[in-house]
Amino acid sequence: MDNPTVQRLPSESSELNLDPTRSDVELARSRNIERLINVNHRRAPSRTIYFDRFIPSRTGSNFALLHLPPERPEDSVYSRLLRSVLFGPESGVVSPATPENRSDWMNPPSRNIFRYQTETRRPFHSICPLESYDAVAGVNHCPVKAPRKIPKSPYKVLDAPALQDDFYLNLVDWSSHNVLAVGLGNCVYLWNACSSKVTKLCDLGIDDSVCSVGWAQRGTHLAVGTSNGKVQLWDASHCKKVRTMEGHRLRVGALAWSSTLLSSGGRDKSIFQRDMRAQGDFVSKLSGHKSEVCGLKWSYDNRELASGGNDNRLFVWNQNSTQPVLRYSEHTAAVKAIAWSPHVHGLLASGGGTADRCIRFWNTTTNSHLSCIDTGSQVCNLVWSKNVNELVSTHGYSQNQIIVWRYPAMSKLATLTGHTYRVLYLAISPDGQTIVTGAGDETLRFWNVFPSAKSQSRDSEIGASFFGRTTIR
Repeated sequence: MDNPTVQRLPSESSELNLDPTRSDVELARSRNIERLINVNHRRAPSRTIYFDRFIPSRTGSNFALLHLPPERPEDSVYSRLLRSVLFGPESGVVSPATPENRSDWMNPPSRNIFRYQTETRRPFHSICPLESYDAVAGVNHCPVKAPRKIPKSPYKVLDAPALQDDFYLNLVDWSSHNVLAVGLGNCVYLWNACSSKVTKLCDLGIDDSVCSVGWAQRGTHLAVGTSNGKVQLWDASHCKKVRTMEGHRLRVGALAWSSTLLSSGGRDKSIFQRDMRAQGDFVSKLSGHKSEVCGLKWSYDNRELASGGNDNRLFVWNQNSTQPVLRYSEHTAAVKAIAWSPHVHGLLASGGGTADRCIRFWNTTTNSHLSCIDTGSQVCNLVWSKNVNELVSTHGYSQNQIIVWRYPAMSKLATLTGHTYRVLYLAISPDGQTIVTGAGDETLRFWNVFPSAKSQSRDSEIGASFFGRTTIR
């Protein structure tokens, strides 16, 4: 007798539509199946269950009615391709490129009984399971974009007599008005990149020499650091000195602008902040370095100042601090090369001298050291591309070369050679396409490192001929 808590099975003749000629064994088997199904899933007689959609299934379809053989999973196109990729073309998979079998699988008979929309036929390689297209014959590959070609020779060379071979100086800068300033001995010269005109800006006299130059962001005023510890401000458009500022006791080898604020770093280990709107020589003094300050750079948002020194330290200051807010001591040699990324907020790159040879990357927002790469040579200068996420470094001692890096992979895109002395000076054009490098070999070399799409489409003049050697003087 059945358990009274279990719903009684329906009659065989009305509910199950069983064939009356079936044996008692088959009837008992069907009855047991119904009992197992209904024992935990009884329907309440007063409750109706509704479903929101109908999903067709072909598992119970009778393909014989349509004269279609049942599809076996192991004979599907995907399964055959998978076996071909995993076990090789000799695993019993017929090549789809042969004409005699192409019609069998490329145009299979439609077996989708419940068809709601027309299927979009995909290319053959789009269903290759591991994207190993080479194992299948007759497949067209997508064209691979060729890497950007960087000319290996400078398109212009300028003679720069008396350009000093001193690691701690910064004697080249390029203004937003496309004018290059170069410190040669005790003089400063301006070279107009549009007209190639050379102008002598100033002569400091026999008892002084130029140690650094730096253009204001608007490109009309030039700051000049001298060996006597003074900072001069010049109006380049009129070749007129505006003012002279004191404060340093020794040479001024680093300059950096932030709007109307000029920062100067000297051999006396100090950094002075000078507001051009104020009458005083400086508004604050930053202390922290234990040796000469040889690198200074303001971030692109003018909120952070990075300084590097001969004490192997890299410091980060904010606009109001007189003590560094971040201190990094991982470098093992002087830190002159400093560059802020124009693409990522708070991303700072720094390079070490001969005993260090490394380029390190920092996130000043999270105060973290991101990565480090050993370049194999003294890192003299760094500049970040304005147009793409790439970095240029210049090197000295045993290399005397320029390297273009792709960030963050730090893979070398190009290595440029030509200087015979260490490449100490580096600046980038206002359009971000050209860099200029200077070395103790008393030459300035111009490189199309980041050419525009228009200049790339035409035949390059690089390496074919020089514009001629011009002397800045």
